[in-house]
Amino acid sequence: MNIQAVRSKAPGLMRLFGVICMLFGLLGAGALSAQVDTFEFETTEQQQRFRKLSDELRCPMCQNTNLTGSSGGVAEDLRREIHRMIMDGMTDQEIEQFMFERYGDFIFYRPRLRQETLLLWFGPLAFLAIGGFVAFSISRRARKIDEDEKALDSAQQEKLQDLLNSKG
Repeated sequence: MNIQAVRSKAPGLMRLFGVICMLFGLLGAGALSAQVDTFEFETTEQQQRFRKLSDELRCPMCQNTNLTGSSGGVAEDLRREIHRMIMDGMTDQEIEQFMFERYGDFIFYRPRLRQETLLLWFGPLAFLAIGGFVAFSISRRARKIDEDEKALDSAQQEKLQDLLNSKG
């Protein structure tokens, strides 16, 4: 086979290679796209409630993702469960109570204010107050030490006066 024959077949091979690459690219893009839940609602109010609940509830399996943003299996199941409960006519409070009984306070991004969650709600404020008190105490002690070092007692003042008088 001479060089002329190879050159005449090269454009066809390049096209075939390009088509194969495009097919693999399209197949890969389809596999990478996320599955989207499609739920049908009777009213827009139901749809808004679903979105609100999905945004406010945390996925128990994921680190810090709400149900809307999670693609985990547990999140999909919970979204399906929320849809079912909304369609059954349950209120938002009933749905939240169901989720709380099942998963505890972790399911909420903003946990309820209860005795068990007081430290969660007010802990940062308490730590800020304690830190401020410690910083104030340290500052006050440092100022007092500076003032004590600057002030001379009567014996030191007499000694200083004698030194000054002896020079002059």
